Amino acid sequence: MSPPHVLIIGAGILGASLAWHLARAGARVTVVAQTSGGTATPNSFAWINASFGNDAAYFRLRFDSMGRWRRLEQEISGLGMSWGGSLSYDMTAEELERYAAEFSPRGYPVRLVDEAEARVLEPHLLHPPRLVAFAEAEGAVEHSMAVPALLGASGAEIVTSCVHGLDVTGGRLLSVMTDEGPIEADEFILAAGLGSVPLLATLGIELPLDASAGLILHTTPMRKLLRRLVIAPEIHIRQTLTGEIIAGSDFGGSPIERGPLAVAAKLLDLIRTNVRGAESVTLERYSIGYRPIPKDGLPIIGRIPGIERLYVTVMHSGITNAPAVGAYAAEEILKDKRHELIQPYGFERFQMEQRR
Repeated sequence: MSPPHVLIIGAGILGASLAWHLARAGARVTVVAQTSGGTATPNSFAWINASFGNDAAYFRLRFDSMGRWRRLEQEISGLGMSWGGSLSYDMTAEELERYAAEFSPRGYPVRLVDEAEARVLEPHLLHPPRLVAFAEAEGAVEHSMAVPALLGASGAEIVTSCVHGLDVTGGRLLSVMTDEGPIEADEFILAAGLGSVPLLATLGIELPLDASAGLILHTTPMRKLLRRLVIAPEIHIRQTLTGEIIAGSDFGGSPIERGPLAVAAKLLDLIRTNVRGAESVTLERYSIGYRPIPKDGLPIIGRIPGIERLYVTVMHSGITNAPAVGAYAAEEILKDKRHELIQPYGFERFQMEQRR
């Protein structure tokens, strides 16, 4: 009996993780995308975390995925992981205390440190306040390394092409229409972020997503200054494995209403005034991405009701969630078992809402 053939539309971090987990479970995998790396993924701050405004159920999924990132790092070389935690002080002292009090009982390793300890943890950090939250299990991934590493390890067939239609007959998806012609498969996964919207629209299905623009600044590479992610007022900063400092006013990027150049100049100034040794750092580039955010802020993971063999994964943050989503989606698609951690995030919740 031949292995099931699964076709994934999208080659960002979610598509790459899906490819690896499906192949590991015995599927034959084809990935179709215009460019490897995706659209939202290359414009991500790439922070791996389960902190702040997550309800208990979503926290469990994200925390589970953090652990899966660490296990993946042991199985696949060259993922580009960096650990060391984050230092957060973009909230009031009272808000930081509430954050630690809420998440510590959940088993999340976060504690409050004073200014002196913050300086020890991050010696090049200027002006830390008297109270800082240290979340020691958090980290980051270099998506430019992780995506090709996952795809390469999966052994998936990569088709570089645009998908411009879904061939559905009798309520069953038979093939996708590409520039190279139709491609058939046994199962299909939409992992194309905002690109999933027009594809589902051809079937009369609305994918309820918002898209907000966010600017991420990249400096020229420099010597290692930052050991950890720094979540400071007006700016989130981390240093990559290749020495760039990347930053946004939020981990999703900075709003660009004032114009990209003005936003980039402001971020560059904030890096220079927050990081000792970066006083003369220069801009290499900035990128503007559009985050695919479901209307209720939570992931969409699961089959599309009424269309056999069609599965969708779209969310913010795909970076943190990629390993867990890859593992549990593969299990559902190949074994028809839906894991409790993704149970709340089916597409049907929006259809039920519309009926009310």
